[in-house]
Amino acid sequence: MVFLISALENYFSFIDKVTPTTLFYGLLSFTAILAIWEHYLSYRQYCNYKRRQNVPPELKDVMTNEQLEKARSYAIDKMYFSQIRSVFNEIETIVLLLIGILPWVWSLSGNILSKYNYNNYEILQSIVYVFITMIYSNVTGLPWSYYYHFVLEEKHGFNKQTRTFFIKDTIKKLLLTLVLTVPILSLLLKIIQIGGDYFFVYVWLFITTMSLVFTFIYPNYIAPLFDRYEPLREGELRSSIEQLAEKLKFPLAKIYVVEGSARSAHSNAYFYGFFKAKRIVLYDTLIKGYSTHKNKDKIDITDKEDKSNETIQKEHDEEDSTLMHRKISDNINNIVNEDGQPIKKKLDKGCESDEVLAVLCHEFGHWSMNHNIINLLFVIFAALFKRPGLYAAFGFTQTRPILIGLLIIFQYVLTFYSEIFQFALTVLSRRFEFQADNFAVKLNHGEPLGRALIKLQMDNMTYPYSDYLYATYHYSHPTVLERMKAIKTIKQN
Repeated sequence: MVFLISALENYFSFIDKVTPTTLFYGLLSFTAILAIWEHYLSYRQYCNYKRRQNVPPELKDVMTNEQLEKARSYAIDKMYFSQIRSVFNEIETIVLLLIGILPWVWSLSGNILSKYNYNNYEILQSIVYVFITMIYSNVTGLPWSYYYHFVLEEKHGFNKQTRTFFIKDTIKKLLLTLVLTVPILSLLLKIIQIGGDYFFVYVWLFITTMSLVFTFIYPNYIAPLFDRYEPLREGELRSSIEQLAEKLKFPLAKIYVVEGSARSAHSNAYFYGFFKAKRIVLYDTLIKGYSTHKNKDKIDITDKEDKSNETIQKEHDEEDSTLMHRKISDNINNIVNEDGQPIKKKLDKGCESDEVLAVLCHEFGHWSMNHNIINLLFVIFAALFKRPGLYAAFGFTQTRPILIGLLIIFQYVLTFYSEIFQFALTVLSRRFEFQADNFAVKLNHGEPLGRALIKLQMDNMTYPYSDYLYATYHYSHPTVLERMKAIKTIKQN
């Protein structure tokens, strides 16, 4: 490790030989080049949307031209939004850096503390700095977020949030982020301050520990602040999941359904937990015909289920009766519109039980093959953060705050290395997805997995075609067409 740090310090020694101005514009230029590369890839994908307007042969039995056109329109709208926002953010970043925003905000943070006689406290100043930048980021990002949810997603039928829900959600996220940032940032900076030459080892241990802690805290205490969770009701799906988990010796503790439909029509599934107590979470939008509790009390998913299964089932029987009555009324009312013209009934979205089981079987494949990655970029940070030239390039000629060093190094200096690293992770992730699909096929869940992939694609209005270069660089999951082809090959072999 000592040899590695020494080698990296020698490698980055050229930084001290260039002027701060040259270094600043060099880093800025490289950031711009990467942005241009991203826009080029997006342009290729946009051309792909425009060029391919026929249903792929693999989906001709399940997808209509109308559905393909809706998916294409949704993809184009998202691409427009993404590119406009990216260009705006890139221009904003360049302008702010050119006017010296980093040292100005740092100085402002110090001035605020000096009014309360807390000057010369770097950690406190760093917290104030983060607070200011976080408020600015949230305020400037709010219009974009609002447009995305209430214009773009609303247009295509995915947004389920009310404006009140959106405002409350935004405020809760901001407050929660601030509450969590203060202790974590303080400890991180303190470790770097007192850690000596091998501080990166302690930082790595700290980050690893915090990752494990958040793996437990987030789903148990944070996620329920934003969404409602309830145990999956007794029935065929629950029994099948428990049997599959037992067959694979997966340490399943509980199965929950989250009311994702309150904010979006998109669907998902994941599992979390430590050692012998893992929990599965399914979005209600993933399960065909599923509806969560109508009462608004959030369920504490850290507690045991206090209600008996009979009580829960009784409540849901009553709820299902109400919902069935509503569905019948809706279907009658939706036969014709106000002009007396026939209109289509809304198709039930979501997956059947065997398809949900196949999706989970795929996720169990990730668990079975231990698909995880460890990030050691702090070793590179250790070789860079004491270089005065880096700080001077961004306007810090008198001081070298650790927080600023973190921002400069990870956001600008390591951009190239981060891009390569991220691309490698993307390639690896795609490989893992194929392996997990293979795992599901070997357990005789290949056919329902294929159906589930198609349903999820159609429910989420995902355009089936992708530019090869764009997909290789950006998609952590292979396209549905690629996965269906691979599943077919595995079954044939």
